[in-house]
Formats: sequence, structure tokens, C-alpha cells
Amino acid sequence: MPGGNEPVVKTRDNANPQNAVYAILAGTFLSLALLGLLFDTPAGILQGLGRIVTDPDYLITDYMGVGGIGAAFVNSGLVSLLFIGLLRGLRVQATGITIAAIWTVAGFSFFGKNLLNVWFIVAGVWLFARYRREPFSRFIYAALFGTALAPLVTQILFGFNLPLVLRIPLALLAGLSIGFVLPPLGTAMMRFHQGFNLYNIGFVSGLVGSVYLSLFRSYGYIPASRLIWTTGQNRILAPLFILFFLGQFILGFLLNGRRFAGLSAIMNYPGRVVTDFLMLEGLGPTLMNMSLGGIASILYLLLIGGDINGPTLAGVFTVVGFSAFGKHLRNMAPIVAGVVLGGLTKIWGLSDPPIQLAALFATTLAPVAGEFGIFWGIVAGFLHSSLVLNVGALHGGFNLYNNGFSGGAVAAVLVPVIEALRSGRESHDSRT
Repeated sequence: MPGGNEPVVKTRDNANPQNAVYAILAGTFLSLALLGLLFDTPAGILQGLGRIVTDPDYLITDYMGVGGIGAAFVNSGLVSLLFIGLLRGLRVQATGITIAAIWTVAGFSFFGKNLLNVWFIVAGVWLFARYRREPFSRFIYAALFGTALAPLVTQILFGFNLPLVLRIPLALLAGLSIGFVLPPLGTAMMRFHQGFNLYNIGFVSGLVGSVYLSLFRSYGYIPASRLIWTTGQNRILAPLFILFFLGQFILGFLLNGRRFAGLSAIMNYPGRVVTDFLMLEGLGPTLMNMSLGGIASILYLLLIGGDINGPTLAGVFTVVGFSAFGKHLRNMAPIVAGVVLGGLTKIWGLSDPPIQLAALFATTLAPVAGEFGIFWGIVAGFLHSSLVLNVGALHGGFNLYNNGFSGGAVAAVLVPVIEALRSGRESHDSRT
């Protein structure tokens, strides 16, 4: 996820109505929280939230399996609303990255982030801002995306066999230190992959998580492999979210004066950081693009015989959010095709849980396809499908944005090769 100083993009007049953006975000995730009440009683939801907050939640931990569907929905909705309130309280201008950040937080609140563990890292970013004597709002997106390492805080609080009097300060120290280093690292790592990995903080979190896992292992702690993955909910959740995203499309269409103008323009952007569709084309086309990303993601999961659950909803929501900030069907399709090719030719199947997630999250590399074309997009997705299954061992599953970690590595290796081949070809053509 993006972090640090980003280039300025051109904006259209009146393309970004602040109140409308925040109202839509708040209404969306309030609705999500209320939907949770349809799946469980208030008492059951409270019990489920208690399990979600205290249970180890490193990869792969489906909150629907830990606390129930109702509690997972409520956790996602409430965490998102709290962050919306924080952004609004800080008077942060709503842009495409605002939408991407909130939708990503909402998605991973089905899958590792909860009402307790995210705030330790946010506090660390705030501490960095205080140290720099700069507004906290300047680093707020590093804070939101940096909650990718929230499971590490949970593990220290509830997973270590230590007295509570030691676990609390250790968790606080870990969260503060993580948050403190994320902003400068986010800026530095952007240069590493040149903006072709949309999940920049995911790459940074992978590096930081690897350091902490090494510390854990040096004291004798080795996390056990984990897979909590619910199934059997497609009949309920698939129609629910397809209708949800259709409603989003209709809203965007109405806000755009009942026109599709701007939607086709979005499809022509390469998507490299920073490509802010909200600022470039306005709210209506952005909402329509987001809805298309969500519907396509759900249909893909159904087509391959996948599951609609907490982890895959994290992937779907991330696609939806970043469809305001770089992703669209045209630049995502080659990446997904590369993952599918990998699933058809390698030792795993498309419906295996890690590959389901890889296809959704690999779209972090959508700018590669947007900038260099379909072929290189397929290559990027193909390479990503292998790398993502191996880099998790480096951070032990404590980095929720594992695909952002692998995506950064793929972009860092592949993009210079592509550019070298292109420049060599162009140089040869100019001589002949």
C-alpha cells in the first residue's frame, strides 16, 4: 500500500465532493455492521467479538470461523467506522487512497484486524509524527495500511506464555515500534518497486514482520501453521454481495448524471502509483469501477469453485477499494490470467485457499499489465502465484498483506528486466 510522499495528480473541478465520499463510506460500513445482526443474536455477536479479539489471528485465520458470521460483519463494520471517524476528525481530504485504505481495513477486519489490535500500530505512527513535529494526518495512511501487522500484537498479548504484566508492555512496545518505522520505510520502499506494486506498505510490513519473527525464533518461539477457513456460505454471501455491489454501481451511475462518462476513461489508465480515479474522473465513475471490481471478484470465486468467507472477502474488498486507486478490469485481467495459468500448470489447484487469495490480491501488480501490456501482466501473475506461497515463511503469517510483500519483490525484479528489454529493442530499432 502506498506510503510516504506521493506525486500530485491533476484533478477535475468538483470531482471530489468531500461530504458525499465520507457519507457513502460511513453508510456502507454501518450497513455492513447492521447486516451482522441478521446472522446472530446480540449476545452471540458479543461472545464472537470476544473470541475474535483474543484468538491468534495470523495467516490464515477466518474470523467467520473464529467468532461467527455475525461477529465478523460487526467487527469489520465497527473497525471501518472508527477509522472513518479518525480521518474525518483529522480533516483528511477524501481521495482515492482514502477509499482504498478504508475498504482494505474493512476487508482485513474479516481476516486479522480487530477492535483491539489495530490501535497499537496506529499509536506508533502518531508517535513518529510527534517526533517529526508534523501533523499526524500526513502519515495517516501509513497507520491504516500498517495495521497489516496487527496479528503480531495479538500474538504477544494472548499467545505468549508470559505473565500479563509482561505481555501488555511488550505488545505496546512492539506496536509502537512497528508504527514508528513504517512511514520512513514506506517512502524508501516505493523506490524499490517504482510504484508498480500498489500494496507498498504490504511490502514494508513483510520486511518488518520478518525482523520480528526472527526475534521470536531467537527466544524459542516458533508459530505453528494455521488454517481456519470456512466453507458452505456461498449461497448466502454471494448473492448478498453481488446485490451490494450492484447497488454501488447504480449509485455511481446516478451521481454521474445517469451517464457512463468517465468509466471508459478509467480503463485507459495504467494504474501505477499514484493514479487516483476519484480525483481524475470523479465520484460517480469511481463508484461504478469499484462495483465492477467487486462483482468480477465474486464471480471469479464462484467460477473456480472457491469460497466466499472472511479471507476471500478481504481480497474482494481490497480489489474494490483499490479500484478507486489504480485497478480496473482491463489491467487486473492479465494478472489474474497469470495466476490461473499457474494454477493449471503447477502442483496446486485454483480452488486451494492460498491460490484463491493469490488471484485476488495479485492484482496489486495491475500497473505492470497497464504499463507494459497483457503479456507481461500474465508473466507477473504467473511469477506471483509461486512466490506468494513461499514468502510467508519469512514473516510467519504476521503480515496480513503477504501478497503485497511478494508483489513488491516481483515488481522489483520484473520491471527492470522489462525496461531493459524495451530500451534495448528501441535502441536497436533506432540504429536500423
